[in-house]
Formats: sequence, structure tokens, C-alpha cells
Amino acid sequence: MEDILEIYNRAGLRNRIGFGQKPALLIVDLQVGFTDQEKSPLAGNLDDQIEVANRLIECARRRQVPVIFTVIAYEDEKFRDGGLWILKAPTLKMLKKGSGLDELDTRLNKLPDDMIIVKKYASAFFGTCLSSILHLLEVDTLIVIGCTTSGCLRATVVDGLQYGFRVIVPMEGVGDRAPGPHEAALFDIDSKYGDVLYLEDALNYLENL
Repeated sequence: MEDILEIYNRAGLRNRIGFGQKPALLIVDLQVGFTDQEKSPLAGNLDDQIEVANRLIECARRRQVPVIFTVIAYEDEKFRDGGLWILKAPTLKMLKKGSGLDELDTRLNKLPDDMIIVKKYASAFFGTCLSSILHLLEVDTLIVIGCTTSGCLRATVVDGLQYGFRVIVPMEGVGDRAPGPHEAALFDIDSKYGDVLYLEDALNYLENL
């Protein structure tokens, strides 16, 4: 069988977008419902990703780079704000506002003035004010970490590109429930939607702004 890299390279995929001049750090859904396996069946082991997030947060703050978090939280008693996604994945009902599973993991170094975008669907852009906020801040580069690689993170990366942002994904900062979907999503992102890089590449970029 033909090597997959040869197929993608012949198709003209896997090019680099590169960094821009004004970044923001977007941390997708590192909330209790996805990080605490004792409390939620939706969760995976994301301890390493939280450590990476805090390294990036610390570096971003030193360079006065905006830090933005997202969480999924449903407010409607009948979950109408979750639409058909709730039908497809009914365990999402556990992410009810006030349940505790909608709260950011307390290990994250969040400051009171950091923004939290509450979303209802996979992409951090869909139905939210994220794009408007980023354009107001004149952001051109979005460093995206969090979970899950094959779900909300990938959807956010795709929309990020479509909204005109250079999307960078430090691979050590993203996680999923299983390795197969995680690896496939990273390959797909790197091929068509953003640059998947090492954590040190992102840190070096931030440090040298």
C-alpha cells in the first residue's frame, strides 16, 4: 500500500502556516467533566495536559498574551441549548450549569480576569463571541490546547482557520480518551487546518515575541 505521507504530500497537503505577530492562548474544555475520571465517564487522564497548559499560561502572562478558557455548560432544563448533540451523546447532560462538572479544573492557573467562553457545541467559535473578541484584540495567531483532540479541539481548530487565524497546536498540550482518535486527529489537523508543533516551539515563539 502506498505510504500515507506520500499520498498527502502529492496532494499538496501538510504545508506550514507559521506564527503571526499577535497570539492568544486558547485552552479548550479542561473542565472537571473531562479531567476527573472519578466524577465523570466523559473524562480521560489529562494530568500531563494540565501541566503543559500551566507552562504555556505562565509564559503567555509574561508576554502579556491573552489567555482564554472554554467550558461546555448547559442551562436549559430540557437541554434544548444542546440541540441534537445531546441526542448523539446523551452523557453531555452531565455538564449542566452548576453541576460542578462545568467548572474549570482547579489545577489550572486561572486568574480572575481571564476570559471564560461558555459553549454548547464542539467548536469554541460556534454560537459564541470568541471570534469577535479575538478580532477586537487584533489576534492573528491562536495557540490551541485542551481536549478532546478528535472532538472539541479539532472542531475549534477547523473554525479557527476558517475565521482567518493561524492555528498552532502544541501536541503535548492536547489529549483524548483513546490514542487512536487522538493520533488521527493530530495528523488531520497538521495536514489541513493548523500547524502541530512541539511544546518547546510554542514556548520559544512566546518567549521571543
